[in-house]
Amino acid sequence: MSKKNGKIRVALIGGSGYAGFEAIRILMRHPQAQLVGVFGPEKELGPMESFYPLLSKQVMLSQDMFAPDRVAALKPDLAMLCVPHKVAMEYVSVLRKGGIRCIDWSADYRLKDPVEYEKWYAHKHADAAGLAEAVYGLPEYFADKIRTAGLIANPGCYPTCTALALAPLLLAGLIEPTGIVVNAISGVSGAGRTPSLKNHYPERNENFEPYGVGNHRHMPEMEQTLAAILGKGVELLFQPHLCPMDRGMLCSIYARPAGKATETDLAAALQKQYADKPFVRVRTDVLPATKYVAYTNYCDVCVKLAKGRVLIFSAIDNLIKGASGQAVQNMNLMFGLDETTGLF
Repeated sequence: MSKKNGKIRVALIGGSGYAGFEAIRILMRHPQAQLVGVFGPEKELGPMESFYPLLSKQVMLSQDMFAPDRVAALKPDLAMLCVPHKVAMEYVSVLRKGGIRCIDWSADYRLKDPVEYEKWYAHKHADAAGLAEAVYGLPEYFADKIRTAGLIANPGCYPTCTALALAPLLLAGLIEPTGIVVNAISGVSGAGRTPSLKNHYPERNENFEPYGVGNHRHMPEMEQTLAAILGKGVELLFQPHLCPMDRGMLCSIYARPAGKATETDLAAALQKQYADKPFVRVRTDVLPATKYVAYTNYCDVCVKLAKGRVLIFSAIDNLIKGASGQAVQNMNLMFGLDETTGLF
């Protein structure tokens, strides 16, 4: 932490998007963090209240044009990067050379194999050192590595929702690691704030549709994450859908049972795994739903058995547990705080 006032000095790079906005709101109420600067591209500069009028008289900062020396001049303990892939690796490499710890929201440091990254993102990875250094920021499974990390790859929203649901049952040997189907929906905010015809109101309202059939970029991230947790390969098919709501994410996951586990056994595995994890709630009273996790850092999970198949349901807020809230949870671990600080 900064010795000046005992608070973590945070520079946010990319504050004008939805996830950046949520990060600002969380950091402003965080008792042990201080947002010292906000940076963005030349086309998106100015007072934060001009991007989000809700911030008027709450956030007096302006989004300044990103430059490494401007960030360094603020002497931040941490840089949070909420910028697109390809851009992030350029910024992170410079910031890390300056000794600034980083949490990156983009996909640039999630896939450990640069060949896989180029395959899915059609761009050659330009920061091999950062890729080797990066720790995947799923706190429920990688907290020990996160605490000492200089660079965190903040997980994608779909992989977070999927991994938290599947990992306990895979670890307990209760489901097969192949033939898994992840059927998921997300609110429109997952596509970002940049206007497009696809996200235009008349196109989205009263319209529910699949996309990324068989080739969504989060699929290899899911398989890599689950393989890292389990210690062996996991194969799944991921199919996302776009839902006409602002925010929220729900995964319905189908797997083959391994052995003769009962529904009670399956639920017990979830409860055992997450007994001491503050942001995962194993539901037995109600099925997970997007309204039950909206504006929170919780992931709700539930498991059922039906016709010889295991059905796992999970829900998160894609902008909080799927982005900014999880980043702050990681920040807390990196700086020796209770991981729940500022998130309740």
